[in-house]
Formats: sequence, C-alpha cells, structure tokens
Amino acid sequence: MSGNTFGKIFCFTGFGESHGDFIGGVIDGCPSGIELDFNAIQFELNRRKPGQSEITTQRKEPDEVKFISGIFESKTTGMPLAFLIANADARSKDYSHIKDMFRPSHADFTWHQKFGHRDYRGGGRSSARETATRVVAGAIAKQVLQKVNISFVSFTNSIGNITAKNIPVNPDLDQVESNLVRCPDKESAKAMEELVKKVKKEGDTVGGVVECRINNVPAGLGAPVFDKLEADLAKAMLSINASKGFEIGSGFKGTEMKGSEHNDSWQNADGKFSTKTNFSGGIQGGVSNGMPIVFKVAFKPVATIIKDQDSIDSDGNKVIIKGKGRHDPCVVPRAVPIVEAMAAMVILDHIMLNNTVIFDAL
Repeated sequence: MSGNTFGKIFCFTGFGESHGDFIGGVIDGCPSGIELDFNAIQFELNRRKPGQSEITTQRKEPDEVKFISGIFESKTTGMPLAFLIANADARSKDYSHIKDMFRPSHADFTWHQKFGHRDYRGGGRSSARETATRVVAGAIAKQVLQKVNISFVSFTNSIGNITAKNIPVNPDLDQVESNLVRCPDKESAKAMEELVKKVKKEGDTVGGVVECRINNVPAGLGAPVFDKLEADLAKAMLSINASKGFEIGSGFKGTEMKGSEHNDSWQNADGKFSTKTNFSGGIQGGVSNGMPIVFKVAFKPVATIIKDQDSIDSDGNKVIIKGKGRHDPCVVPRAVPIVEAMAAMVILDHIMLNNTVIFDAL
C-alpha cells in the first residue's frame, strides 16, 4: 500500500507502528557532504517525544535515533540515509479491551474498512508515534537549509479558546521553549497550561493552533498549477495526525477584508524588493515572493478520552468504550516540532525542484 513516502527529490519514506519493535525511515535524495549535527537532531526529537512534561502522555520513550546507512565520517554520502528508533515503552495490554471496538473519531473504523485488518495496539501506524521519524527527516532538512540562512520558528498560537495576544515580532527558540505549551506569550502560556491541566483532570482533551514562520525563503519556489508551494505545505500539514485545518497569510480572516485592504503593495529599498504588508503569507500565485512564509495549522482534540463513550463493535453491536492508557490531553505543544519538520522538507524539496544552486555555500 502506497502513501508512506513524501517528497519528490528530497524523498522520505517512513515505516513502523506504535507498538512494533521499531519505527524508522529512509531519506533518498539528501545532498552529499552535509556534516550532520547529531545533537541537534536529538534535540528536535526531544521536543516531540512523549513523557516530557506533566501535560503530555506519560509513555516514556527515549527516542534515540540510530543511523544505519548513508553517513560516513559524520557526513551524508548522497546514498539512502536510513535510521531506526526503538519503541521501548509500549504497553499493548492497555488496548486489548478495544480490539473489536471502533473508538469514536479514531482511525479504527476507516482502517478496518480499507485494510480488513488493523493493529489495535495504540492505532498501529495511524498513531502519532510515527511522527518521530518525520522529525528526524525534517531536522536533517533544516540543517541543509541553515547553510543558506533559511530558518524556521513554530509555536502554539492557541489552545482551546485561549489565543496568544502578545506574540513577539520575531519569536526565537528560547522564547518558544520557555514554557510547557511552547507559546512565546508568557501570560497566555500560563492560561493555556492551566486549561490543559484542567481538561486532563476531567479526563477530556482540547485542541489548538500551531503557527509557523519561515524566514529568508528565496523568491521563485513553487510551480503552477498543481505544485503550488502553499498546496504542498497544506498537504504536508494535513498529513500530520489530528490536523484539521490549514491557512496561510490572512487565511479565513482575509475574507472579511476588501481587496484594497488585503493587497500587499510592493516597495523597492536599495534594490531589495519587499511588500509593505504580508497578507499573502509569503506566497503569491503559488510561488514564494521572498517575504516570510507564515501559516497556521489547526489540531482537533485528541480522540482518546478517559470517559465512557458510546460506540459499536465490528459486529455492529452497541458497546461502551472505556478510556484507558496514556494519552496527551492536548497534542499542540508536541506538534510544534512536527510542523517545523514537515515545513523544512517541503522547502528543501522545492529548492531542489527549482534547480536553485544553493549548495555552493556548503
């Protein structure tokens, strides 16, 4: 079954299930000669891994990545770059009670219909556990893009009905990582954290929005008609577990504006073209315009709740689903590095598709 590979030139294939021995991935098309910072890759994994705080799932996974090909003397060789991450703390017995039941809003029913057989242990490959492999691939893409000064910052914009009001103009990593919810607005972060704790205590879950900003992207990335840059970003973001919405630039708020208000006027400052506003979010006509790329991704509440829910089993009988196991009350803080990782893969792939000569600086 296809659907486990992403990208056209910088091409990533992921494999493995939530409760298998390993998850892993293969990257084909990574430029050769990139000296990898393995500590930086592990740092990104640590941002995503479970058990990192009191407001995340308490599954304890070290998420230490082991590279098994494509690297020699700490540099990429240009050959397929393969890696493994062990599953060290899976508790399959936590799911035995729902092996024949369809959990509300999970992939249980749809995957059963499609494949006729499903791994009920944590959802198998439908579990967000697989996103750890994306973070590895994205961390490598980010290291390539650092060579040409392209940088990424993602953060929590909202959780539930609490939206950050005082986001810095250019938030940095330290500001994002300064609190458990990864929101650079300290006051809003406190309220968000309290909301997540409250929801967790109630045995429920809550959703939210992650914002991503990409700086120093050159103009000219993307292609009409079906390979528009924002279209590929949207596909990347909507492939992340629990994502339910994507908007770029002004997004849906732009529908409330007039054209005269929304249009980004061009200006020329000493030969450098820029726009006075950025309602386009850095992309026009499907092609990057050189301004920061800004988009948001909406994540639904986690489907597994520690409350009884009505459902049916595989024979169509009515059942009561009793919530068990270890689950996030809110996926948003852990989704932040996943959003960055997918964005990095999209941008690097488009640079390579664009035949832009960026590797002279390596």
